[in-house]
Amino acid sequence: MLIRSPRLAALKRVRHAFFTRAGGVSKGVYASLNGGQGSNDDPAHVAENRRRMTAALQVPGGAIVTAYQIHSAAAVVAEQPWTRAEAPRADAIVSKTPGLAIGVTVADCGPVLLADDQAAVVGAVHAGWKGALGGVIEAAVAAMERQGAKRTRIAAAIGPLIRQPSYEVGAEFVESFRKVDPGNERFFLPAARAGHALFDLPGFLVFRLKAAGVEAVDDLGLDTYADEARFFSYRRATHRREADYGRLIAAIALSE
Repeated sequence: MLIRSPRLAALKRVRHAFFTRAGGVSKGVYASLNGGQGSNDDPAHVAENRRRMTAALQVPGGAIVTAYQIHSAAAVVAEQPWTRAEAPRADAIVSKTPGLAIGVTVADCGPVLLADDQAAVVGAVHAGWKGALGGVIEAAVAAMERQGAKRTRIAAAIGPLIRQPSYEVGAEFVESFRKVDPGNERFFLPAARAGHALFDLPGFLVFRLKAAGVEAVDDLGLDTYADEARFFSYRRATHRREADYGRLIAAIALSE
């Protein structure tokens, strides 16, 4: 049902999980632990799935706070739970409130969990290519520092996401990275199709984390596209022309 980062698991005040698709009640393309409130799944099934996640995190209150994700570089602070209707438009959440689980939903994009155990500040980042290129990781680190964290103490974990062998992109995609920094070309390998390349999203995320001063990084090495038994994948669903897809949850909280 869940996967943990050894680096984050070693922190005394922190609870976290990268949830797989197993252990829930949803059916069909959503089977079974779909956490996506924005999906077309039965809302009662999603609510029960998220309840099971909070139970696994041992967080009281029965809620994981997630934002209305828009592939941006916006980071917000969570001090108390909010409803889906109240969710801010953002792609990173930070918190120093004990017992409040903050999280992101993903289905190929990169879930990045952050923690400064000494300062008791945590963060959750939805890092797809657009948000990562736009600075969402740097925004999350800066927001954590405003809450008392220090970037040199922050530990990070990159969870299940689409990896380079599965992530074929076109020339325009590559050019958007090259325009920002010609050195970004190192995150691409030639694909079998002419004019296409394979993008190393986790490698790019590690680079951005370390450039932001976060040196302690776990990359769990898991590919959402390739591992259908454990993970949802937007790209896999698109290739199959499925009507919708489930969403994975990555969440982190401070113990009370």
